[in-house]
Amino acid sequence: MNTGIKGMRIRRAAGVVLTTGAVLATGALGTAPAQALTKPTIAAKGGFVMNNGSGTSLYTKAADTRRSTGSTTKIMTAKVVLSQPNLNLDSKVTIQKEYSDYIVRNNASSARLIVGDKVTVRQLLYGLMLPSGCDAAYALADKFGSGSTRGARVKSFIGKMNKQARDLGLTNTKFDSFDGIGNGSNYSTPRDLTKIASSAMKSANFRAIVKTKKYTAKTVTKTGGTRTMAPWTNTNGLLSSYTGAIGVKTGSGPEAKYCLVFAATRNGKTVIGTVLASTSISARESDAKKLMNYGFAR
Repeated sequence: MNTGIKGMRIRRAAGVVLTTGAVLATGALGTAPAQALTKPTIAAKGGFVMNNGSGTSLYTKAADTRRSTGSTTKIMTAKVVLSQPNLNLDSKVTIQKEYSDYIVRNNASSARLIVGDKVTVRQLLYGLMLPSGCDAAYALADKFGSGSTRGARVKSFIGKMNKQARDLGLTNTKFDSFDGIGNGSNYSTPRDLTKIASSAMKSANFRAIVKTKKYTAKTVTKTGGTRTMAPWTNTNGLLSSYTGAIGVKTGSGPEAKYCLVFAATRNGKTVIGTVLASTSISARESDAKKLMNYGFAR
């Protein structure tokens, strides 16, 4: 008798298992609810991501804390140049010894421009944004600032950078240099830098430059000949390692640590963001990938 009952229980249990299996197989229980997105952990001290189309914030970490920005400052340098009225990208700038001396004095990143060469504004913008040339930044500030002396022109250009920040309604950004090598008061935030980059990306010329992996400039020498420069390679590794990456700019320095303003487009959606004060080149790229993945999943 007991054996029969045990056997019946086993058969019933088997029936329950079979029935449950059949329900799962047909999907009659419905799709399991999607797991809630886990907010990523990043090495950077500050981060921000937004939907570039709507401006909707997708991720924040100390997004409004002011920090040194390193060469991500050059996004605004390029933005100021590209917003000049009647800009001629093919106009030429003669490279001055002071630009070269400045690089040496500051042990700064360089586009290796040659003193006396005539370089177009377009080429200077590539030299600014790809190898992060502080010599190119100096040349652009000297060209597009106003004044009778180089010092006055540079000061005027930095003034234009700050005016553009104010025009964007940014209250946590201040520039005191054309390239990020500041005098102690060059700062922004992840949110502000992202907004600067988003505004800059409205320019087709800017978009074309920051998504370029490699560029070779042909400059005009003092004697009128043509110099083919060594190719400039973009310091933004995401262009080669993240599907859909379209920019924007790296930055680093003793105070700034490792920074990256990034953007990518997938399936018609563009996310754009910034990480400041990450711990290494690989960490800032890893941070950016995590944040973009998170942004696309939201």
